[in-house]
Amino acid sequence: MVGEVLVDLIQPRLMETIVDEGILGINNGGVSDIPLIASTGIRMILIVIVGGGCGILSAVFTNLCAQNFGNDVRKACFSRIMQFSYEQTDHFTTGSLITRITSDVSQTQQMVSQMIRGFVRCMIFFAGGSFALVTLDMHFGVIVAIAVPLLLLDIIFVLWKTNPLFSVLQKRLDRMNTVIEENVSGARVVKAFVQEERETQRFADANQQLVDTQFRVLILMSYLRPIMNIVLNLAIVGILYVGGVQVQGGNIAPGAVMAAITYISQILNGMMMLAMIFQTISRGSASVKRLKEVLDTEPALQDGRGFANVSVKPEAPAAAVEFRNVHFSYPGRREEILRNINLTIQPGETLGVIGATASGKSTLISLIPRFYDVTSGDVFVDGVNVRDYTLHELREKVSYVLQKSELFGTTIRENIAIGKNDAGIDEIKKAAKAAQADGFIMQQPQQYDTPVAEGGMSLSGGQRQRVAISRALLKHAKILIFDDATSALDLKTEARLYDALKTEYRDMTKVIIAQRIASIRDADHIAVLNRGKIVGYGRHEELLETCPVYRDIYDSQLKEKEVAS
Repeated sequence: MVGEVLVDLIQPRLMETIVDEGILGINNGGVSDIPLIASTGIRMILIVIVGGGCGILSAVFTNLCAQNFGNDVRKACFSRIMQFSYEQTDHFTTGSLITRITSDVSQTQQMVSQMIRGFVRCMIFFAGGSFALVTLDMHFGVIVAIAVPLLLLDIIFVLWKTNPLFSVLQKRLDRMNTVIEENVSGARVVKAFVQEERETQRFADANQQLVDTQFRVLILMSYLRPIMNIVLNLAIVGILYVGGVQVQGGNIAPGAVMAAITYISQILNGMMMLAMIFQTISRGSASVKRLKEVLDTEPALQDGRGFANVSVKPEAPAAAVEFRNVHFSYPGRREEILRNINLTIQPGETLGVIGATASGKSTLISLIPRFYDVTSGDVFVDGVNVRDYTLHELREKVSYVLQKSELFGTTIRENIAIGKNDAGIDEIKKAAKAAQADGFIMQQPQQYDTPVAEGGMSLSGGQRQRVAISRALLKHAKILIFDDATSALDLKTEARLYDALKTEYRDMTKVIIAQRIASIRDADHIAVLNRGKIVGYGRHEELLETCPVYRDIYDSQLKEKEVAS
């Protein structure tokens, strides 16, 4: 890029030679020197070609640096987001994280590109152009000394006013993206409740706030170019006046005035370019700050020492899962979701968990793979505190089927094999058959290679659940967790699934959350939760005799069944 700028700085001198010596013939008795014009013109063309080559190399180098920088930042941000806990993801919001990893990275990338190329060009133009202008005639330096401070005042004023607006602009963009994300993912709810008009207005409000902020920025930025053009034209008039006086006095030739006009234009245009760069830097700085917030946020859940480094190994056979005096409340909330939980699950056992809505069932099992950390107390897996495992070690021991069956926009085969990427088709089919998914998969156009729409929307709720269960069974971890994972299955399909679990996957320790007693009545033990406490523990028959909460649930479901029949 230095070569490119030097070419631009050399050209006015060559033009000066053509005018003074070639056209006016100052050194040739006033007779035009055509050969000189031709030779100097050829030199100008060759220099322009060299400058063009330098410009291409400069652009390639700059874009390469900026693209690699953006790629590294984007990967670093995505990697950090993948380490965030549920709480941290909720804190930033999905829309904001999407904006940061896309728009903010692009803004930062653009800033880096302009800083590498534009800033260097502007500085060389200013220094080289000012030096060349003064060497033509010292009086020209006075014009530069007046024009440059005027432009700087204009630039500083505009940046001072716009800088706070860029942070607001990105927040407005966050908000708009959040509205879009919510409505795209929740489109069925919007349509089902006929809320299209309300959501359209909600988007319009968010979009209008963004547009209003952008308009304020553009209004302020619009002051830059007119003022700069006024200063540039006044500077050219000044050069012509001073140059005319100097030519009349015989101190310089007319060609020097033409060269001076070119140099002052280069200097002031460089300043205008610098203003644009500062604008980009100002907006990019807001994006850098937002990206820094993501990268500087330490994951709330840190790896433990690892099982290999645990000083006291558990005596075999240890309980598969154990809760000791566990209390839990969500960060920033005083209300305890779980209170004094003591629970032991032996290897190979099946524990059913039931209770009213918001009794803490999902929260309880989310502590096993450390999606959250307990507020007090301890959770053990295979006799080792979950905090002592690395997160990878711990979660490799758990197959988890969530309440909402999350599927990715790949094939059915790839969705099932997420927990075991090297699985063969026979293993995948075995898991799918146990999950009662093989039947509907074989009816799909491409069977296991059938593409799944984003979010699994091309499948029914029950089909999505069975694919998610297949995924968990294929992984075949020590602990299998169902978080109300069979709610969309009919009773016959659910019964066949549990029969398969008893025979083909009996070695897995199972924790099953359910709303229907029929789903867990054959479990080895059932824990009944009510308002964050275990109010009943035992087998189905025992709980009917000893636990009023369980009996109430049973009676209500029995009545529902009678009404339905």
